[in-house]
Formats: sequence, C-alpha cells, structure tokens
Amino acid sequence: MRLSFPPPDHWTVLWIVLQLHAMGCIQSIRCKPKSFRDSITVLDLSSSIDSSPTIIDETSSVVLRYRTPHFRANARVEVPPIATKETWTIGWIQACNHMEFYNTYGDRGMSSWELPDLRDGKILAISDSDGVNYPWYGNTTETFTVVGPTKRESKFTVSMNDNFYPSVTWGVPVSDSNVPLLSSIHRDQSFTTWLVAINQATSETVVLQTVCWRMRLHIEVDSQKPLGQRAVLKEPVAQDQPQKLCKNELIPPNAMVKPNANDAQVLMWRPKKGDPVVVIPPKYSPVPQTRLTSDT
Repeated sequence: MRLSFPPPDHWTVLWIVLQLHAMGCIQSIRCKPKSFRDSITVLDLSSSIDSSPTIIDETSSVVLRYRTPHFRANARVEVPPIATKETWTIGWIQACNHMEFYNTYGDRGMSSWELPDLRDGKILAISDSDGVNYPWYGNTTETFTVVGPTKRESKFTVSMNDNFYPSVTWGVPVSDSNVPLLSSIHRDQSFTTWLVAINQATSETVVLQTVCWRMRLHIEVDSQKPLGQRAVLKEPVAQDQPQKLCKNELIPPNAMVKPNANDAQVLMWRPKKGDPVVVIPPKYSPVPQTRLTSDT
C-alpha cells in the first residue's frame, strides 16, 4: 500500500524553519570558544578583618603607638594554557578612597594626616602600592606571574594583608615642649581592593574581583594620668567585615600610578586659633588622571 501525507500547512513549515534556526544558533553559541580573558577563573576568594581589637602601646614617653587588626584577602586562581609568548601577572591592587586621621590636643588644636587631592575631590582614589611595584600592593605573596607559552592550566594562590601601626606624639607636634596634651585619636579610612590580571606586553587589564573595606578607630586619651594608663579604646572595637562586590568596579587611574598614599600624605597642624601649618610636606604630589581603567 502506498501511503500519502497531506502537504504541511504554512504554520507547520514556519515552525520547522524556526526550530532549525534555533538549533543552529544554539550550536554556534556552544562552538564559539571562550577568550583567554574570559577563561581566567577565580576558584575561591576570601576576605576578612581580624576580630581582635586594636592594641595600644604606651611604653614610650614621646609617642603613643597603636596596632589595628589586619585586613586579609586570599584568592585561588586558575589561568588557562597560554598558546603564545605572553606574560600575565595576577594579583592585588589597592587604593584608598577616603581618609580621616585626626589627633586632637585639647583646646590647642589638632594634627591631621591628609591626602590633599583626595580631600579636595581632585582624584577619586590614590594608590596604596608598596611604592616600588606599581600598581601592585606588593610583589611577594601578592602577585603571581605566568609566562607563556604553557601547555596546561596554572593554579596558584595570591594573598595580601594590611593594617595600621603609627606613632602619635603625646605633645603638640609644632612645639618644642613634650608636655603630654594628646586628648583623642580619630581615624576612618576606606579602601577598594581589586584582584586583577594584567598582560605585561599590552597592559590589557582584567578585573576579576572587587573587595571594599573600612577601618575605623577612636581612642580617648587622658594625658594627665600616668604613662600606661592614659588611652582607652572606644567603639567600634570590632571592625565591619569587608564586602565582596557582585559587580566589579572600575579602577581609578590614580590607583595604578605614582604616588602611593604614603608619599602623597601631608601632616598638618590645625590650631584652634591661627593659620594651619605644614609639619611634614608630601614626598610626591599626584598628577590627576582622567581615564578609568576598565576590565577590557
């Protein structure tokens, strides 16, 4: 018996064409190879601030010292095989985007460490590099370099830590007298830390992860008390934990170049009466940059 089928209607033909077209699209998407930059994988990332409180040291009759808890960041990264003679460095870049650091001396005034261009809004952030290996925060555990060509993927860990350990004079910094007048210390700084891959030849930059963190400090001081009994740590004793952003932030240009925060900061004396005085000038003044560093 010879079977016969009715000719398909227009809607059936259209449905078949659309199905075949969709299958072709799906196939083309699956077959499209990932770019090298899209194949760099963050296998694991952790960031935290130690739960221990700030430690105050009054052993010196000249300065009060304190040591804050550490911020720590650790990442396991996988880099795919590199087919050509390319060199990629993966590691941590950090920038300071807010700083308040005031030491008050009763009714005499206050000393203040300041980043003038950041304070005045001329730049969005300033590099917190070690001052040698720009733009990287450091060049030991903080970075890892993969030199191509490589036959297989590379897996490694990059880590960093940061904290404050300054000295604050008991006496007014512009006075020849060392009479203890320090009455309080206030510090509030914010940082953005990026896990980044950079092609050393082309400067192609891939932002892999962005972490934001903040360190706050308030110490009350009674300089009339005996040495060793003067300073009291106030709230916040424990720091807020860092935030890992779901969407990466662009790297401000001044986070990639000289100077770093240590070289750009200036120590001011701001008396209750009279004009401010520069106690320690900056080692280096930043040149404002305009173009944000993207992950392209």
